[in-house]
Amino acid sequence: MSALDKKTDNGMSPEIYPEEKRLCQRFNIPGATVSYRKERWLGPKKDFDEEFCPLQNISRGGLSFSCRNNLKLGTSLTIQISIPGEMAPLTQLGEVRWSSGQDNSAYPFKVGVQFHPYGDQKGQNYPGNLVKIIALEHKFAEIEKKEPGDESESDEYKIEG
Repeated sequence: MSALDKKTDNGMSPEIYPEEKRLCQRFNIPGATVSYRKERWLGPKKDFDEEFCPLQNISRGGLSFSCRNNLKLGTSLTIQISIPGEMAPLTQLGEVRWSSGQDNSAYPFKVGVQFHPYGDQKGQNYPGNLVKIIALEHKFAEIEKKEPGDESESDEYKIEG
């Protein structure tokens, strides 16, 4: 069986982007923000721990964002992703996979989160969210691929390279 025949927990083939050791293409959504809540043993807290953190990038399997707090590896999070032009935020469950400092006084930390698998069981992400992320990937990854100065289509979002 080839590497492309194998599937991951997220239902995606491994080694699609082996140079980055990631299973999915990362892309940016200009102006998108992340609000997160740490999951607690005594049940979820209603308020977010931090809101409107800048989204760095997202993929089908996870995301990274800048924040004010240093989150510990393995921390379970409920994440709400607010996307400009979308009426409702996208809510995902995930786990902190890495956290590092960055040279940004407003948001001194950058965090990487792996999404929980998609499915209909408790603790899994709604499969419709994967469909939404794929649609966003098609929309925003194409913007990133455009050559600088290519203005064949009028886009609301400009990508600085």
